[in-house]
Amino acid sequence: MVQSGQLDIQRNHIVRLFQQLTVMYADLKTEISHITIHYPVPDDEFSLWEELELMIVSISGYVKQIQSSKTVHKIQAAIAHLQTLSVFAIPIIDQFYRTEGDRYPRTKSYLQLLDYLRLLTVEYLQSLQADELIPA
Repeated sequence: MVQSGQLDIQRNHIVRLFQQLTVMYADLKTEISHITIHYPVPDDEFSLWEELELMIVSISGYVKQIQSSKTVHKIQAAIAHLQTLSVFAIPIIDQFYRTEGDRYPRTKSYLQLLDYLRLLTVEYLQSLQADELIPA
């Protein structure tokens, strides 16, 4: 059983990291512009930034629910969804990270922290779920 204080520490860490990522994202404008120009994709595929935006929206949705209500709706479904959202499971992001990441250190750092936020969120929800399954 996870103590309430430990869950609060985990939640606060998630919220702080999310706030840090929000600030970092705003500072990526120059790199985003450069990557968009120099890293084109076929018309029938999502660009690196479109894939990233989809991931950010999903992860931030869960984080905002945790921030406001300390939980999410349908915890098990949220855990399963977050487990499929690995930044490095998306081919265009993984390829960019491996081949171009060193040229764009702020974007590389952002990708690492976003995936870390995803993992922290999964861990928090698993702890929360385990805590709810154990009778007081």
